[in-house]
Amino acid sequence: MVPVRRPLAEVTRDLVAAATGKLPADKVIRGGRVVNVFTGEILPWDVAIKGERIATVGDVGHTIGPDTEVIDASGLYLCPGFMDGHVHVESSMVTVTQFARAVLPGGTTAVFMDPHEIANVLGMDGVKLMVDEGLNLPLKVFATMPSCVPAAPGFEDAGATFGPEEIATAMQWPGICGLGEMMNFPGVLAGDARVHGELKATMKAGKPITGHYSMPGDFQGLAAYAAAGIASCHESVLTEDALNRMRLGLYAKMREGSAWHDVKATVKSLTETGVHSRRAILVSDDTHPDTLLSVGHLNHVVHRAISEGLDPVRAIQAVTINVAECFNVSRDLGAIAPGRFADILFLSDLAAVEIEKVMTDGRVIAAGKGLLADLPAVAYPAGALRSVHLRESLTADHFRLDAPAGAPKVSVRVMEIIEASVLTRHRTAELPVNDGWLQASLTGDLAKVAVIERHGGSGDMGLGFVRGFGFNGGAVASTVAHDSHNLLIVGMNDADMALAGNTLADCGGGMVAVRDGKVLALLPLPIAGLMSDRPVEEVARQVHAVHEAWGDLGCRLVSPFMTMSLLSLPVLPELRLTNRGLVDTLKFTFVDLIAG
Repeated sequence: MVPVRRPLAEVTRDLVAAATGKLPADKVIRGGRVVNVFTGEILPWDVAIKGERIATVGDVGHTIGPDTEVIDASGLYLCPGFMDGHVHVESSMVTVTQFARAVLPGGTTAVFMDPHEIANVLGMDGVKLMVDEGLNLPLKVFATMPSCVPAAPGFEDAGATFGPEEIATAMQWPGICGLGEMMNFPGVLAGDARVHGELKATMKAGKPITGHYSMPGDFQGLAAYAAAGIASCHESVLTEDALNRMRLGLYAKMREGSAWHDVKATVKSLTETGVHSRRAILVSDDTHPDTLLSVGHLNHVVHRAISEGLDPVRAIQAVTINVAECFNVSRDLGAIAPGRFADILFLSDLAAVEIEKVMTDGRVIAAGKGLLADLPAVAYPAGALRSVHLRESLTADHFRLDAPAGAPKVSVRVMEIIEASVLTRHRTAELPVNDGWLQASLTGDLAKVAVIERHGGSGDMGLGFVRGFGFNGGAVASTVAHDSHNLLIVGMNDADMALAGNTLADCGGGMVAVRDGKVLALLPLPIAGLMSDRPVEEVARQVHAVHEAWGDLGCRLVSPFMTMSLLSLPVLPELRLTNRGLVDTLKFTFVDLIAG
């Protein structure tokens, strides 16, 4: 069923008539305890609903007519629906519709997605596909227009390029609520005309700019970044980072997803300081389908914050009213209050975040952790399903790394991963030379990495080394490779690396693990090489199979796919690999693989 959502301006007379008893309410919720996110109180209020919005709260007996549906909430807490202020739906590897199926029963009733993954592959058409899909769901889907396509111009090649004109055009689309994370913070600080043109186009449209400032501890740089009109930032990894964002007037988005477990550190900016929390937001950022089904979405993030000592009401504020105010939609969302959409969660335990029912637009759409509403079918066009375009089939020779002539060993630059963190360390390691080549090293836990342009452009390939995956053989590959989503391959064996890459090219993208010339597990992601059109439960099983295969190859990381996918993102510290080569992301310069 397509939800009916009328603008407040069109229903004010009906709402006032219901609130004053002149018209009966359609529904009344009685006996619950309402979490008032404005004052931080928990109040014994009843709630009267007319249409899809709340007419009034408190003593609402005068609004009950003979046909009013009365819902008993005795013993339950009522709080606003949870809102994710920064999420990449593509990271769930399913469509927006399947994502909604997964998160609605856990209390997520609105998301502010940044579809920059599909933008880097399919451009404006890709963004429009996801935005339009989200308009007809019981989950309220807002989108920020991707700002950095590619993320780091001049350092990588994507499938599209966005600038001020594209941003200005998209600001007029239904569903676009602001500018996506401005990852090109060096461009902001350097006064780059193109970057500031995007900021200007967004501000002229009266919409907020979301940020991405990934230099831990840099107060002065962050302050300069904020001066450009940036409203929020989700890249806090340290307590002081989150605190500084709030002190500078930014919304500090504290992240807890499948791989990035930052809440433990960032929530201390509230629990150990006593500062006001109205500039704090809890977000998921990137969450895999198995995580959504096994531990949840925002219900899990809220519970994590509470388990770290945050007061439950303040945690709820951080996924409701704070988010609504950040995106200028608090007149409609974020609170159980007159005039707002009736997006209401029924909780049996506030601190444990135990959700019994979920209501959106005045209709109970989930109960007992199951979805009650039917969601529309969705089909992506053929052009979105074949997006891996390699110049030629890969062979082992493509991955050959020649050593300097006559050298018995060589010092190479290495990306060293940090588990459950977006960061890498820029290290060096000595490798022996075998027949004039540099090979992966079991003893040094050094795997070879390749990033290959796959959008039908240059076909360039970057090669390097990574430490920390623990592979004992074989290779893995993925077309989920932030943010340009080129073909990313990590392996201990050049022939297996070629097989992994060719397998994904043949199926239109996804993730694969191979060993000794055999495919161990394959997750097809045919939509832009990022998403599956299959049910979320089926995709979760496929993800699990690939995860098991990674384990067979020796990897013991909690969420290895996410960690791998960021190896190619040249806006995160300290060393990254793109299709153009190794990038020192602290100095924003290309560096040679051979360190000296």
